[in-house]
Amino acid sequence: MSELGAPTRRPYRVGYAPGAYDLFHIGHLNILRHARSQCDYLVAGVVSDEMAELAKGRRPMIPLVERLEIVRSVKYVDAAFVETVPDKVETWKQVRFDVIFKGDDWRGTPKGHKLEKDFAPVGVDVVYFPYTVHTSSTQLRRALDALAEPLAAPEQLTAERR
Repeated sequence: MSELGAPTRRPYRVGYAPGAYDLFHIGHLNILRHARSQCDYLVAGVVSDEMAELAKGRRPMIPLVERLEIVRSVKYVDAAFVETVPDKVETWKQVRFDVIFKGDDWRGTPKGHKLEKDFAPVGVDVVYFPYTVHTSSTQLRRALDALAEPLAAPEQLTAERR
């Protein structure tokens, strides 16, 4: 709010924050919080299981319908959208956002450059937010995978000690 009590205008009207949002963690919450502070209306794009597999080489651990409900329930999110195509400009044609938000791990990368180049002709800004380095879904997945590995049989442990 401004000093006179009028709502403060944010830099963007409609923002878009895409992600897999698998194993929802503080980094996801941070990006959604920062994104919402920059726009009047925030749409979170939740990539489908197939799109996540295409982009990352593996399916999310949490099914789409659950990830969608989790993201939709975050207070910073005004709407959630299921992303089913790899082309973000195609998604823009459906959602019509003014800005797309990404973690700064994309800044200066070929993926980030492509995003900026693709959106320049339609006037969509690409805004990067600090990536939460100490927590990621990839790290959480590795930890879960390690916990799920079967313990070696006693005879294997004996043989390995020799």
